[in-house]
Amino acid sequence: MPAKYRNFRNSVPWLLLILEAVFIVLFYFLSPDEKSISMSEFSYPAFQDVNHMVVFGFGFFLMFLRRYGFSSTAFNLLIIAFGVQCSMLIENLLIFLHLRQNELGLRRITKATVRMTAVVISTGAVLGKTNPIQLIVMTIVELIFFQISQWLSNALLKIPEDVSMMHVHLFGAYFGLAVSFHFSKLSQDNDKNRSTPKSYLLSMLGTLFLWVFWPSFNSVLAVNNKNKVIYNTYFALAVSAVTAFILSVLTTKDGKLRMTHIHSAVLAGGVAIGYSARSINYPWIAMVLGLLTSVIAILGSSCLQRCLHPALKIHDTSGVHFTFGLPAVLGALAEVILVVINNWTELARLGYLVMTYIGAFCLTISVAWVTGFLTGFIIKLKPFKTTSVPKCSDDQFFWEFPHLAVGF
Repeated sequence: MPAKYRNFRNSVPWLLLILEAVFIVLFYFLSPDEKSISMSEFSYPAFQDVNHMVVFGFGFFLMFLRRYGFSSTAFNLLIIAFGVQCSMLIENLLIFLHLRQNELGLRRITKATVRMTAVVISTGAVLGKTNPIQLIVMTIVELIFFQISQWLSNALLKIPEDVSMMHVHLFGAYFGLAVSFHFSKLSQDNDKNRSTPKSYLLSMLGTLFLWVFWPSFNSVLAVNNKNKVIYNTYFALAVSAVTAFILSVLTTKDGKLRMTHIHSAVLAGGVAIGYSARSINYPWIAMVLGLLTSVIAILGSSCLQRCLHPALKIHDTSGVHFTFGLPAVLGALAEVILVVINNWTELARLGYLVMTYIGAFCLTISVAWVTGFLTGFIIKLKPFKTTSVPKCSDDQFFWEFPHLAVGF
């Protein structure tokens, strides 16, 4: 291995050990007192659903590369286990500085798990091109700046926390795309970027997990109208799934279903409805939104990969732009339209509400782009490299395969 690539065995375990020791010390000093917190109705099954979605759902969702299955699912677990601790520490620090209200530990760890969705989405954009050290650095930076952008939305723009938390899809997608800009020139072996029927079947299993648990994800932090959020989310998901099957047949040359379309577009409705599920009073509105997002996801998968991404020198490995990014943009715009419809009689207040929601959207996407671009630049520096370009998207560099007599 060239000298400019840091040895994997001598870097990753020690970095994780040092960071874990730091976390334990910081938890000792920054853990808030929960004795004075009144017990809420927040339950463990709510956290369990979100945890299943993030660990099982995204773990399998990213397993579509034929030679990167071990790394996709295991590194996903690694950054979740690491990132939830990091997110909890940031939350505890904000509580210690009296910038955020103290809450029950179960609710805080659920919020930390929800925030990890942004990181997992970002890793999908650079899947196969990063090593564990780069993923850890990326996780820390992204969690810090996502919490900063969320705090600014809550404190300055007065956006409810359960709404600002739904920016995880928007932040994660565009943070990951900005990071991938620095990896776009990697000329990887085309054979490693292909999928097999078995790998795509496992990836589709992740999509099913995500589809089933998405109503819980959107409603887990809702203070009021939790049943309405679940109701609207399910209808948006259902219509986006049906629309994905329709458009997949209509847009292929031979009139057959394409697994790529189903894999991505069936989730688009759940992403978009996250912002506005609390404001929708009629299911047909959620159904229209689910239809539109599915159309955008499928058409975007064709147009963006062929036209926009090559021009911008962006290689989006798992298609997070059209699976999460564009549906999140449409969902944010739909929320602004619903705010106008629901408050059109209060003209004095309407302008302020519209500007705050637009401001929160612009703040989130701006912070994601800038910090993602800087993070990509940092993790491409020599101290963070452990893999050479020919060995990207290949499990054999990181994992032991007893049935192989020699390496690759």
